[in-house]
Amino acid sequence: KELAVQSANGSNQDDDRKLIQKEVEQLKSEIDAIAEKTQFNKMKLLAGKEGNAGDPLEMTFQVGANKAGAAKAEEITIKISNVKVVSLFGVDADTVSLATASGAKNLMSSVEGAIIKLATSRADLGAVQNRLEHTIKNLDNAVENLTASESRIRHTDMAKEMMEFTRTNILNQAAQAMLAQANQLPQGVLQLLR
Repeated sequence: KELAVQSANGSNQDDDRKLIQKEVEQLKSEIDAIAEKTQFNKMKLLAGKEGNAGDPLEMTFQVGANKAGAAKAEEITIKISNVKVVSLFGVDADTVSLATASGAKNLMSSVEGAIIKLATSRADLGAVQNRLEHTIKNLDNAVENLTASESRIRHTDMAKEMMEFTRTNILNQAAQAMLAQANQLPQGVLQLLR
């Protein structure tokens, strides 16, 4: 936008505008290069949908424990807009010329539209980022709760088993004591009779 304002300034000569045009061409090339080179997992993130560059790239992430597609609430879909020059500025982006003041004014309005598109895209991505952060916190909380529940179950089972072992041990000791007394009783009677 700054270059368009400079070019539209009446104090610039045609040669100055040509130099500004060269700088704009370099910036356009760099914007397209960044859009083409920004990749994740071999997917061009900023170049639009594969095969149809005008459409935004859509990615769906499963964020819940259930099978993918089972519950839409457990999926987050991200749409990343195409930020190539043609997409941002329209089809005539390659024909934009700052050689004249009117061309510079046309570019200024195109730049303002591109800024709005980028701001909207950034706001959408920011909202998705916030949603992902909340989902991560929720999943962390669920993991903590499940771990605590599992721990309680394990400790509860151990206490029950220990109680059962102690009960069985006491019953065995009582049975042995009763057998010992039962064996001593007939011998005592025999001794009395002798």
